[in-house]
Amino acid sequence: MNVHSKSGSRRWFTTAVLLRTALIGGVISAFGMILVGSRPASATQSADGSSSWFGNGGGDNSDREIREHARKMMNEGRKVFRHDTFGDEAFWGDTLRLHQALAGKANGGVGPGVSPATALAVGLKVDVALPEKLVKQLEKGEVDLNDPATTLALLKLDSVVGVTGSFDSGNRLVSMGIQCALCHSTVDDSFAPGIGRRLDGWPNRDLNVGAIVGLAPDLTYFSNLLGVDDATVRTVLNSWGPGKFDAALALDGKAFRPDGSSAATLIPPAFGLAGVNLHTSTGWGGVSHWNAFVANLEMHGKGTFYDPRLDDSAKFPVAAANGFGNVRSEEDLITSKLAALHFYQLAIPAPEPPRGSFDRERAKRGQDLFNGKADCARCHVPPLFTEPGWNMHTPAEIGIDDFQAMRSPDERYRTTPLKGLWAHQKGGFYHDGRFPALIDVVDHYDGFLGLSLSPSEKADLVEYLKSL
Repeated sequence: MNVHSKSGSRRWFTTAVLLRTALIGGVISAFGMILVGSRPASATQSADGSSSWFGNGGGDNSDREIREHARKMMNEGRKVFRHDTFGDEAFWGDTLRLHQALAGKANGGVGPGVSPATALAVGLKVDVALPEKLVKQLEKGEVDLNDPATTLALLKLDSVVGVTGSFDSGNRLVSMGIQCALCHSTVDDSFAPGIGRRLDGWPNRDLNVGAIVGLAPDLTYFSNLLGVDDATVRTVLNSWGPGKFDAALALDGKAFRPDGSSAATLIPPAFGLAGVNLHTSTGWGGVSHWNAFVANLEMHGKGTFYDPRLDDSAKFPVAAANGFGNVRSEEDLITSKLAALHFYQLAIPAPEPPRGSFDRERAKRGQDLFNGKADCARCHVPPLFTEPGWNMHTPAEIGIDDFQAMRSPDERYRTTPLKGLWAHQKGGFYHDGRFPALIDVVDHYDGFLGLSLSPSEKADLVEYLKSL
């Protein structure tokens, strides 16, 4: 007779299986700890309940490598965006001698010099991250903002956004360079107008690039490039005005539109670009393409750039004649930094609209119009607010002239991503600021597309655009 009952046998078998499972599990866990590290990894929980490995949570080796790589890229990209000149001092300092105009005759340069008051008037910004003593002196009005020597002191502190000064052992300004932040950052005016905390990615619509470049004692480079005299170069530069720059001038030599107005376009924002296919209003390429283009051809840094489309002598006579479609510097100070720069720019979010800056009830009605009657979402597809994919349209499709489109390889205009629209209203809308306000943009499409929107519906749509 069997001394164990059937129920007892089942209990013994179950216990044995559990013990064996626990033992195997323990071995696997121990082996996993040896592979992964001193303790098992665990993911943190985000607010929505999903796992997160980007923060301070665990994850396996691959997760940690990605997390650390992301942090490294972010830090390096921010440094490049804010501080790297790519060696362009050789152009702005050695060739144009712009630093001499900034310093003024009294400080070893030429002319009256550029005081902080003048610098702020032409849209240059000052980072308020200054020594506490200097901040207190500014607050008390003890700093002479009309003295170019004060500008030099700010340059030594690396506080002029987007501009780097090079000084010799005697504290004399001997060269200068510019960074991405010059055009694509501003400040929050928290200390005073033009002085505050940095806002990376925001277009500096106060910056008068033409007026600043026009201060240079020697513009022979541009005279030779464009085949005109010095006076003509200065006339062109002074025609741009605040917040505008003509990146295509050095490609096709077209300084003015057929109607006689400047060919310069608005400085675009560099925030909210993650997921957006093409960067500029006329396409050209993605963010990484445009960074290489600007760093080499506009900032005049030392690097490598390849775009054989610029070899088209009919469309881009200046670029083709000067070999801008295939630039190879002996010392490349740009290419190794493009990846981190790209990463940082894509991480800059579009800014949220300030509390009370739009009517929420009207914005809700405007959203319904945006997705419905007005059919804006057909091209401005939420949440990117541009088309996923090839986001380009002919001028005829959007009811405007083709002047700027014809200055680009594809002869089209990009569907503008709309997030953060409220943050760059200064200077107008569209690539050249032709529409002074959002209501003017709505009026254009209402007429062009025959939407038959009522005045109240138009106002609702504007409030929604301000809310993005």
